[in-house]
Amino acid sequence: MIGKLTGKVDSVAADHIILDVAGVGYLVHCPSSTLSKMVAGATVSLAVETKVSEDAIRLYGFSSSEERDWFRLLQTVQGVGARVALSLLSTLSVRELERAIVLGDKAVVGRAPNVGPKLALRIVTELKDKAPSVLLKGHEAGSNVHVLTPRTPEGDAVAALVKLGYSQGSAAEAVMRAGQNLGEAPLDTLIKESLRQLAR
Repeated sequence: MIGKLTGKVDSVAADHIILDVAGVGYLVHCPSSTLSKMVAGATVSLAVETKVSEDAIRLYGFSSSEERDWFRLLQTVQGVGARVALSLLSTLSVRELERAIVLGDKAVVGRAPNVGPKLALRIVTELKDKAPSVLLKGHEAGSNVHVLTPRTPEGDAVAALVKLGYSQGSAAEAVMRAGQNLGEAPLDTLIKESLRQLAR
């Protein structure tokens, strides 16, 4: 299986690029967030997901491994295949998708083409427990956030909020207020309440 490709962009189309790797042109399907960074002639490196079916081998390319992780995770939901996962990642940034799932916001998820209300509800319901662990992946891998926060539910919640783009101070304050409101709570509940605090 192909997990990464580095080469020169030969051409860019509406939903894919042709990537020239040592004279071989690979057709790689990409979300619009990745396609927007592609310029013919530029050398790029893509995190790749290979899908093998009875009639084809398809490559899906992403500008970050985090985006590829979400592509894989989305497909664990019944009714979400590669096309729908790409549609979601083309409509929502990874941060918007993470927030929507943590908050259970099916309306935001439902903005993507090919995602109706029932499927949007299934996505946020099935992934809500998995979202905190995906958010913390960088935290556990030893990012700067790991150094700044202790390994407690509160520290993990702060790390998740920082990964979503909030400042360390704002995240810590929101988690503190959420903790005062909730008392002892599971991590996903703490993150959700902290995001509500930040939205006020």
